[in-house]
Parts: sequence; C-alpha cells; structure tokens
Amino acid sequence: MKYLDVEIRPMEEKDLPQVMEIENTCFLHPWKESDLLYEMKENPVSNVWVIEYSAPSLGLKTIVGFVDYWVTFDSGTICQIAVHPDIRRSGVGSEMMKEVISDARAKKVNTLTLEVRESNLTAINFYKKHGFYVSHKKPGYYDNGEDAIYMILEVQKNG
Repeated sequence: MKYLDVEIRPMEEKDLPQVMEIENTCFLHPWKESDLLYEMKENPVSNVWVIEYSAPSLGLKTIVGFVDYWVTFDSGTICQIAVHPDIRRSGVGSEMMKEVISDARAKKVNTLTLEVRESNLTAINFYKKHGFYVSHKKPGYYDNGEDAIYMILEVQKNG
C-alpha cells in the first residue's frame, strides 16, 4: 500500500492559500497574491510549479514548496524557489531544482540565473550543490541595501 505521494505540477489558483503561507514564511519581502496570480496566469515566460505531498489513504494533500522561473529564448531566471521550513532538508528543494533544470534543458535553455541575498549562506550552498557558480555581486540590490549574489548554471554543460 502506498502511503505518501509527491508530485511536482503546475500551480493552480486553488493552491494560492498554501503557497502564500510559504511565501510569507520564507521571504523577508514576500510577494502579494496578485503577483503570484500574474505570474501564473498572465506572464507568458513564467513557469510556476508546486510540490505537493499527499497521503491518498487519508485523503490529505498539502503544498510544501513552489518555484517560479522564467524562460526567455535560451536563458532562464529563477525568480523564487521556496520550501516550507518544516520540511527543509528533506530533499524536496533538490527534487524541485532537478525538475527545473531538466525542464530548462528540454527547452534548450543554455543558462539559468538567480539572485540570492549575500547573507543567505544556506541558499548559496544549496545552489552550488546543484551546479550554480557565483558570477558577481550586485551591490545594494535588495530594499534594505543588502547585496545580492548573482549565480549562474550552465544548463547544457551540466547534464
């Protein structure tokens, strides 16, 4: 008997309450619900996915993470990736990142890029684990004046 299923799938409007809970928990300056709705419904280059755990035998489903990344021609940008703090270090974030990289590769994306807070060493190490390297620093990038670290993954070379 199968007790737990994990699925990475496109985000649906019904997922917004759970995604917003993760958004508000994980980010210093969280996006608004309208921002995520725009990404999901109107932005033609956006890919917004959730990772959902379910216990079919119990009829339970819960969103534990999400990602929003853009594909424009042969490049991609990870705008957001987040996993609920209660489930971090379980491999969920890595599975989502692998799915993004696989999708980017299939779409002939050459590079994936992202910005991350200089102080967020956990995230920086997570990205490095997945093949990203530090390109340069963006001084004063964030609202509070914190620098961003700009990271790149050469998708077609790492696969």
